[in-house]
Amino acid sequence: MARASKREQIAQAALEQFHSRGFHATGINDITAAAGAPKGSFYNHFSSKEESALEALSRYADGLRFDILVTPGRPALDRLRAHFEFLGRMMFDSGFARGCLVGNFGAEVADHNATIRAAVRQSFDQWAGLIGQVLAEAREAGELDAGLDVDEAARFVLSAWEGTLLVARADKTSAPFDSFFHMVFGVVLR
Repeated sequence: MARASKREQIAQAALEQFHSRGFHATGINDITAAAGAPKGSFYNHFSSKEESALEALSRYADGLRFDILVTPGRPALDRLRAHFEFLGRMMFDSGFARGCLVGNFGAEVADHNATIRAAVRQSFDQWAGLIGQVLAEAREAGELDAGLDVDEAARFVLSAWEGTLLVARADKTSAPFDSFFHMVFGVVLR
């Protein structure tokens, strides 16, 4: 009788380990132990730690609730705020310990690994693109200044968010989120 594949458990364990420990502090043994799988089974599903990190980035993106940004029925800026509020709750629930896996990999690995750097860049580009679409919709609805460069504003909002996560991890408080929401939604996107 064939044994069930451990790929799903290994992939999920890799995501959890990379997100909580970082890329360099996570070893194959950590991943397989967390998955309850023998070390050799890792290589039945992934050719390298790098490949499992790329899978982890993809899985992480699936949990970021981009659907909030594109689901009609609410004003565009309300959807944008709801998206970041959801992400802020994730950070709060982790005890301000995990941050954004994309940003974490960007800070930790991008200088040393071109493949992961490209995946991080693609992730940020896709995310900024969705934010830009929401901002364009808000601009067309008259909620934002007609001259606003939505692509530049989207990159700014995303960069401000990533900075907020770093400061919140250092402070272990929600104060950086209060500043983010006030400045982005109360000042910049008015």
